Amino acid sequence: MRARIYDIERQKQDAEQASARKSQVGTGDRAEKIRTYNFPQDRITDHRVNLTTHNIPRVLDGELDPLVDAVAAEEQARLLAAVGV
Repeated sequence: MRARIYDIERQKQDAEQASARKSQVGTGDRAEKIRTYNFPQDRITDHRVNLTTHNIPRVLDGELDPLVDAVAAEEQARLLAAVGV
């Protein structure tokens, strides 16, 4: 009985993880851009969270905090909305 309950819970967790993974991975269509790097205007736009920032060299050197923070905040807001908070 315990093994059966464990299997059911494990299947639920696997399904939730697969669903979360699928929602994060797109189809790869051209219209499904994640980020645009506009070098002449020194501008980066993250289309997932509508964030535009400047100074491409700094970002390419690894200073990704503004981009990562914006995506994390958007994901947290999405999760809170999903649970109704």
